[in-house]
Amino acid sequence: MTTTNLFDLSGRIAVVTGGSRGLGREICLAYAEHGATVVVVSRKADACRELAEQITRDTGQQAVGLGCHVGRWADCTELVDTVYERFGRIDVLVNNAGVSPLYASLDEVTEELFDKVIAVNLKGPFRLAALVGTRMAQGSGGSIINISSAGAVSPSPRELPYAAAKAGLNVLTGGMARAFGPTVRVNTIMPGAFRTDVTKAWDLEAFEQFARREFPLGRIGTPAEITGAALYLAGDASSYTTGATITVDGGMTSSHA
Repeated sequence: MTTTNLFDLSGRIAVVTGGSRGLGREICLAYAEHGATVVVVSRKADACRELAEQITRDTGQQAVGLGCHVGRWADCTELVDTVYERFGRIDVLVNNAGVSPLYASLDEVTEELFDKVIAVNLKGPFRLAALVGTRMAQGSGGSIINISSAGAVSPSPRELPYAAAKAGLNVLTGGMARAFGPTVRVNTIMPGAFRTDVTKAWDLEAFEQFARREFPLGRIGTPAEITGAALYLAGDASSYTTGATITVDGGMTSSHA
């Protein structure tokens, strides 16, 4: 194996949930640029198809867009079956879909909100990883990448159900690495604050001032800055990495350890 092809994804099938925008969108684009056939997945099938068409135009790589509500068990099963029927395998699964609805106070968190957050951020990734990991292990192996959050280790009262779900995702990574090894690698990327659609609901100016004071890198991230870790874990560069958590947060959590 040479260093020139460690990040080459040619011929691989990559499925990215929450892939139509934000960090997921950047991961889809990066995978296609490195040769993968990308399956863009989110609840909004039209947005997925639109991005898939853009990917094909811009990179020449095949891409498809599929709608799926990952918080629903049956939808996850249907998604996996559809991809395997079309391509025969999945080489890379990125569990990126997530939701973190706002709430006024902890005692005002509704059962509906709590259940929705757990379903999308934890139940869906469990189901998809269980289905795909089992097939990967029975075939030629692969890589599963869970997108967690710095909130899993540094939780805020403003997003506690989300943080709890992401902490659960971190636990799943270790257990599934053991369950599906040695041919399947399961790892976590733990992002901090990135400038995505989510930040539109923030007081961004105030948060950027906070980041300048408190983060070692002095700023929040741009979506493209997630792609290095995503490419590393998808390809042969990470052939001896499993059960790991890679933090990509500009030093956010280290500054609050």
